Amino acid sequence: MWSGVFFDLDGTLADTVELILKCFRFTTKKHFGQSLPDADVVATLGIPLPVQMKGFARSAEEAELMRKTYIAYQDIVHDEMVRSFPGASSVLRALRNHGTKIAVVTSKRVGIAKRTLECCGLWESVDLVVCADQVQRPKPHPESVNLALSELGLEPDRVVFVGDSPFDLRAGKGAGTRTAAALWGPFNLEELLAEEPDFVLDALEDVLEINAEEVVGGTPHPS
Repeated sequence: MWSGVFFDLDGTLADTVELILKCFRFTTKKHFGQSLPDADVVATLGIPLPVQMKGFARSAEEAELMRKTYIAYQDIVHDEMVRSFPGASSVLRALRNHGTKIAVVTSKRVGIAKRTLECCGLWESVDLVVCADQVQRPKPHPESVNLALSELGLEPDRVVFVGDSPFDLRAGKGAGTRTAAALWGPFNLEELLAEEPDFVLDALEDVLEINAEEVVGGTPHPS
C-alpha cells in the first residue's frame, strides 16, 4: 500500500466545478458586461484564484476587484452547491484503515478549503491540508506537495498524488511522487495524458486498486 495518498480538492474530492463556473459567470458579467465562455475558465481550474483573475483582468486593480466579487458571491452560494464525489468518504476511510496518510493539496486558501471539506463531510478524514496561501509558489509548482511530504514525514516514491488537472500532475511529478489522473473532473483524457501520469483513474474507488509496487510503464488503468 501507499505510505501516503495526496488529493487535490476541487474536481477530485469535491464536486465544485459548477459552483466555480457560476461564481465566474457572476463575476465576469459584473466586471465585463458579459460572462466569459466556460471553457476559458475550465482551462485555468487548478491554479489559485488570484492567478486566474490576473489572467482575465485588464489590470492588477481590476483583478483584485474581481477576486473580491467572486469571494463575496461564493460565500452566498457555496454551501448549497458543494458536495463530495461518490465514494469519497469510504475511500478515505479505507486508506486510513490501511495506515495510509492522507493529505489534501489545494489551490484554495485555508478558510474556504476547510469549509469545502466540512460541507463534504471529509474534514475529519484527512491528516493534513496544504493550501495555496501556505506556500510561496502554489501548484503547478511542487512546493505545496513537498510541504505535505515534509509535514507527514513521507518519501515521495511511496506517495501518489491524485488530481483532475494538469496542474496537479505537474506538481506531483515535480515533487517526485507518483501521479494519478482523475477522469471525473472537467479536463479530458488527452489533456491529462499529455502530463504522462503513472495511473489513470475512472472513479475515486480506483485509488484502492493501484499500488506502489506497480512498475511504471505507460498510464495503466486499474484492473
